[in-house]
Amino acid sequence: MSYEVRNRLQKLRRDFHRLPEPGWREFRTTARVVEELERVGVDEIAIGREALATDQRMAVPAESELEPWLERAREAGVRSDILERTADGHTGVIGVLECGDGPCIGLRVDLDAISMRESDADDHRPAAEGFRSEHDGYMHACGHDAHLAMAIGTLEAVKESAFTGTLKVFFQPAEEISGGGKAMAESGYLDDVDYLLALHVGLDHPTGEIVAGIEKPLAMAHLTATFEGASAHAGKSPNEGANAMQAAATAIQNAYGISRHADGMTRINVGRIEGGTASNVIAEEVTIEAEVRGETTALMEYTRTELERVLYAAAEMHDCDVTPRVISESPRVDSHPALRDLVGNVAWEVDGVERVLPTEEFGVSEDVTYLMQRVQDNGGLASYVLIGTDHPTSHHTPTFDIDEESLEIGVALLSETAVELSRRRP
Repeated sequence: MSYEVRNRLQKLRRDFHRLPEPGWREFRTTARVVEELERVGVDEIAIGREALATDQRMAVPAESELEPWLERAREAGVRSDILERTADGHTGVIGVLECGDGPCIGLRVDLDAISMRESDADDHRPAAEGFRSEHDGYMHACGHDAHLAMAIGTLEAVKESAFTGTLKVFFQPAEEISGGGKAMAESGYLDDVDYLLALHVGLDHPTGEIVAGIEKPLAMAHLTATFEGASAHAGKSPNEGANAMQAAATAIQNAYGISRHADGMTRINVGRIEGGTASNVIAEEVTIEAEVRGETTALMEYTRTELERVLYAAAEMHDCDVTPRVISESPRVDSHPALRDLVGNVAWEVDGVERVLPTEEFGVSEDVTYLMQRVQDNGGLASYVLIGTDHPTSHHTPTFDIDEESLEIGVALLSETAVELSRRRP
C-alpha cells in the first residue's frame, strides 16, 4: 500500500473520530461517507430511507433528541439533499460497485458512537495529536471510526483490483443500540448477496492477529417496563396509594431469580430505574430498563418471556399496571465454516498478519446478525471477522484508541478476500 493511501486511511479514521454521533443521529457521518463514495466513483448510492426498511427500525430516539443533531449537521454545511433523506432518524448508506459478471459480495460496517466523554489526558493520543472528539459526551470508543475507514479503503482497493462481480458496502446506523441491523437487512439490498463479510477491530486481539469468523454471539433484547400505580401522601395515607416503586423493586429482585436453563447460558440485567416525585409521595410511575441475553435465540426468548412474567406478577402484587416494551433485539447467527476457512487462508498471505485463529466465541451481542441471517437464509454465506489492533485500554472506555497500522491490514484482508471470492461461484 502506498504512502499516500496509508495517510488517507489514517486521515479518514481521524476525521470520523473527531465527529462522533450516536445511533440514528449520524447525519454528518452519513454525509461524509457519501462524499467518499462519490470520490471513489461507485455505481449506486442508497441514502437514508432508500437504504432502510423504515418500519423495521428499532430504538429510534424521540424527535426532541434527533433534531439537535440534525441542526448541528445543517450548521456544519451538510448538503440539504442528504439531510432531507436522513431526517427523522433515517441515517445510513449503501454503496454499490459494479465490476462485471460475478458473485455479489457484501461488506457491513457500523456508523455510530457511544455516549461517553473522551479523555483529554496528555497521554491519550487523540487528545495529544488533535483528533479528540469535538462532540463532548460522545466518542468512538469501540472502533467504528476504524471500520468506516477500512470499508472506504476496501472499495478503493477492490475497484483497482482484478475483482469481477458486485461489491455492496452497508454503512449501518445504530449498532450500539441494536437498532439498525434489522432495518438494513430488510432494505432489499441484501437479497442478491452471495457472501457477506462483517468486521470488528480489537476485542483483545493485537495488531497482526486475525479471527477468520466468530461464533456464538449472544442473542439479545433490550426492554423497558413502565409501572403505573396511584400516588398518595406517604405519611398521612400510604394505604391509599398503589406503589409503583415497590412493584419495580419487587420485579428487579425477582428478575435475578429467573431460573438458569439446561440448554445453555442466559444473562439478565436491570441497568436503570427512573420515577417517583418526592420522598413523601407514593410513586405513581416508575420505568426500568433491562436486557436479556442467551447463548441461542431460543434461550434469549425464554429469558425474555420469564422476565415479562415476573414484571406482570410484581405489578399485580402491588396493585399496579405494567407495560413492557421491547426496544431492540438481535438473534444469534454464527459465521459459516466454509467462508470462515476462506478468510483464514487469505489472511495468511496478507502483509503484517502474524497469527490467524479459525474461530472464537464472541460472547457479546451484535445486530449484524440480522444481515448475516438474511444472507444465509437466502443460501449465501456470511462471516464476522475480527481484525486485531493494539488498544491501550478496553473498548467502551474514555481512553480507547487503536493502532492505525491495523487499518492497512484490514483493507488488504477484506479486498483480497473479495477478489478470491469473485473467482468462485456461490
